[in-house]
Amino acid sequence: MADLTPLLAYRWSPRAFDPSAELTPEESASLLEAARWAPSEENGQPWRFALGHRDDETWKRILTSLPVDDQSWIRHAATLVVGAHTGLDTERAAYDLGQAMAHLTVQATALGLHVHQLTRFDRAGLSTELDLPGGVRPLVVAAVGRLGDPFALPADLRARETGLRHRRPVAELLLLR
Repeated sequence: MADLTPLLAYRWSPRAFDPSAELTPEESASLLEAARWAPSEENGQPWRFALGHRDDETWKRILTSLPVDDQSWIRHAATLVVGAHTGLDTERAAYDLGQAMAHLTVQATALGLHVHQLTRFDRAGLSTELDLPGGVRPLVVAAVGRLGDPFALPADLRARETGLRHRRPVAELLLLR
């Protein structure tokens, strides 16, 4: 494998979060600051975020928009972050939001936190629950927290959690060689 910064090499998306760990206000601010500095076309920054900290009203509203099978493990995350995008060019806005979420994820890794992103959720329901303005479209929910005990997960998730990570070889990713 080519040299890779440890922030990327050791980043992974766990399902086992520590149910007692919380994010400090400084950690939350640091994650948002990292996202703020992500590149975007013409510095448009077409992203918006909603943060819910465990058991506050926003966190509960976000949690209820997620599939029931994901709620079983994501409820242990310290913070849930909704990433939404704005603008008429939805492809560009979604790409730029992806950059912001990637920056947030790398910053989380630098802080000793973990992030698991989900794109399968009730977007319309979440928009209503959070009373999002028109033109603000939620695209991702990210669970953020400290690593928990993988053996507290159900057997099927435990196997995925403790198994080896796999990535396609670079050669398979190249369109032209």
